[in-house]
Amino acid sequence: MIDVYFWHTPNGYKVTVMLEELGLAYNVRPVNIGEGEQFQPEFLKISPNNKIPAIVDHDGPGGAPLSIFESGAILMYLAEKTGKLMPPDTRIRYSVIEWLMFQMSSVGPMLGQAHHFRRYAPTEIPYAIERYTNEARRIYHVIDKRLGEAEYLAGAYSIADIATHPWLVSHANQGQNLDDFPNLKRWFEGMRARPAVQRGYAVMAEEAARARAAASEPRKVDQETWNNLFGSKQHERR
Repeated sequence: MIDVYFWHTPNGYKVTVMLEELGLAYNVRPVNIGEGEQFQPEFLKISPNNKIPAIVDHDGPGGAPLSIFESGAILMYLAEKTGKLMPPDTRIRYSVIEWLMFQMSSVGPMLGQAHHFRRYAPTEIPYAIERYTNEARRIYHVIDKRLGEAEYLAGAYSIADIATHPWLVSHANQGQNLDDFPNLKRWFEGMRARPAVQRGYAVMAEEAARARAAASEPRKVDQETWNNLFGSKQHERR
């Protein structure tokens, strides 16, 4: 059994989608990042960077428990554990790793900044909005071009697709229109049609819907949530 320390964010959904694709049994252990639960000492022992997701595989190597933090590392571990979604052939394997690293280094950080400055920054900063919206568009073009060459990012369906898709769900909040990226849109809709993807996104769906409703207006996050997500609580020494 695998414990998943989860909240309804793109990085969290990477892991639930992966587990559903693999058919592995798991327990969801919610970590409410808006209320600061990611700073609890018990969680920091598992995820020292105070970020979700994290997992504890109670049937790890040699039958002993293994904890892992960082979503990309979790996806690689689960792929290696099961022998699925990251082929052993060196050329194909490194194509998967390339696109996974692209997600970790560019897609997540840059689209996250676009979303932040367009929706959450306490004041509207035109330079930041323009910079990160344009960078998001560039990244969407990179993905669109690749998906004009192959059905999936690394050729065949893999952890690279599972890592990338959740970050594009909020494309409108990143200032992007999927109609501008026809290859990406084809892939995006195909991903959403996968039953395992739907099951992965269904985890804590009601809580996610309430959070979206509460944050429907830009720059309206309450002060406690702001401090836990972006402000003083993030910067305390632990």
